[in-house]
Amino acid sequence: MIHTERPVLASSGGKSFDSYLARPLSGAGPGLLIFSEMWGVAESKTQMAEDYARRGWCALAPNMFWRSAFTGVVPFEEADKAWQRLNAFDWARAVDDARTAAQWLRASPHCTGKIAAIGFCMGGRTAFLTGAHAGIDAAISLYALGIAKHLPELASIGCPTQLHYGLNDQHIPKSEIDAVAGAATGNRNVEVHLYPGAGHGFFTAGRPAYYPEAVVLATARIDQLLATLK
Repeated sequence: MIHTERPVLASSGGKSFDSYLARPLSGAGPGLLIFSEMWGVAESKTQMAEDYARRGWCALAPNMFWRSAFTGVVPFEEADKAWQRLNAFDWARAVDDARTAAQWLRASPHCTGKIAAIGFCMGGRTAFLTGAHAGIDAAISLYALGIAKHLPELASIGCPTQLHYGLNDQHIPKSEIDAVAGAATGNRNVEVHLYPGAGHGFFTAGRPAYYPEAVVLATARIDQLLATLK
């Protein structure tokens, strides 16, 4: 049995930093921040939070677009609208918001205080930055756009970090992946995992890019890291 709710993590300028929380009905578990793609906290992410809650996690999916002109979920068919919102996204404020979400989750009586972050696409970049700046215990990024803009953080990030890339990603060129892998060389905390044949969005079931072979392998690696927080 699990409990779900939509807590407000903060507020500013008449807007609320909303989120989706799923946790076991009783007791405390490690915390998991789930950062969504540019679509927002869609059903795939609320279901993921619920799946982790059934496995004993206190899973929080923050709405990182709460400061945007449009704060809701963008339908998959309206990619232009999602890209427009992402292009206007304030990454400096996003780091502060991610830190707020991590602090809120850590303070929850339903969280043990151990926290990991997992993110997809732009959420993968957010998860990485949370690992670099918010004092969490592990960070997992899948097909993250823009980590190459944070190469110094790759060399210094102090928590165990996984970066997963499909080698057929139409949005992340191989040169960017190579730059990220090169910057991570020498930092034992960072693992870069590559998936031949997988494209952008390969982890989300029901999407055209879904690539089950890569999902099986990535899931095993993710579970291995997350098991260290229990």
